Amino acid sequence: MQALVIVGHGSHLNPGSSDPAFTHADTIRASGAFDEVREAFWKEEPSFREVLRTLESEEVFVVPLFISEGYFTEQVIPRELRLDDFDPADWDSDGTDADHVTVRASDVEKTVHYCGPVGTHDSMSDVIVQRAKSVTGDPDVGDGFGLAVVGHGTERNENSAKAIHYHADRIRESGRFDEVQAVFMDEDPEVDDVTDFFEAEDVVLVPLFVADGFHTQEDIPEDVGLTDDYRTGYDVPSEVDGHRIWYSGAVGTEPLVADVVLERAADAGADVAAAIEAVREETGGADAASAGD
Repeated sequence: MQALVIVGHGSHLNPGSSDPAFTHADTIRASGAFDEVREAFWKEEPSFREVLRTLESEEVFVVPLFISEGYFTEQVIPRELRLDDFDPADWDSDGTDADHVTVRASDVEKTVHYCGPVGTHDSMSDVIVQRAKSVTGDPDVGDGFGLAVVGHGTERNENSAKAIHYHADRIRESGRFDEVQAVFMDEDPEVDDVTDFFEAEDVVLVPLFVADGFHTQEDIPEDVGLTDDYRTGYDVPSEVDGHRIWYSGAVGTEPLVADVVLERAADAGADVAAAIEAVREETGGADAASAGD
């Protein structure tokens, strides 16, 4: 028997923080790819610490529903899962290269394939493009459009920005959009000035966040100028400084993220090729060309 565990942050303050994990788990569960599928959280139940004990399967694929490599993926999650033999150095990553490490969780006698976060997987570039398709309603979106990939950014963790730049670079190299720019909330270049970075009249703004919360629903719309008060709402697209801004909300809520979770598990050895194809068909990503090709 094989199991999949999707681990997310969760929140005591934002009830919607865990929604993407449950939604993507349901999609994968319906595909029949694994004998068991579980969700686990740092700030909600079920917890990281207990989730392995709820499984009958002896082989477990753990996929972090996080954007960046860092404190949670390298320290908190392995510690709480009691992956005593895990060493971040085994990922041999510079901040965007984490793949998987196979270790033994001896206290529960299970083999655990601990994967890198979904946010740094190459397939997340496809999800960002799919998000642009979803918000514009245009499956061919790109020509005549700019794309802004928005991250939080923080001086406390340099990897926070690396994932944003990584996907912006990959999509830029694909040539699909006229212009592609990485922007941030807490470091330069700032999302407040997003219209300064584009000549294109139409700009799709995609936040590389897992869930919609205070940042994506309140801070970014106000910072960009979509509205003076998030409580009054805003139009999509909204006119800002002579540009039409198509604001998509958090990328993690895009159904195609379920595919990225499966891709992570596949990279770690799970036999889920059929499930990946089925999920892409279901979530509208079947025709999504790889942004890096």
